Amino acid sequence: MQTKIREKRTLQDMTQEELSERLNVSRQTIISLEKGKYKPSLVLAHKLSQIFNCQIEDLFIFEGDENIE
Repeated sequence: MQTKIREKRTLQDMTQEELSERLNVSRQTIISLEKGKYKPSLVLAHKLSQIFNCQIEDLFIFEGDENIE
């Protein structure tokens, strides 16, 4: 899974640390999310979409077997 979290975060001049504090998660979680190595819970994905004022679908790009075909 690819994400646009880094792109959205940098557009708002927000550091990984600032984002982690707003979400109440570790900075390592933000790093993993940005690299697509961690799949967030629905609650975390919803919080991210609220912070970036966008839809969840705008943040996450599902690939291959992650899609229903």
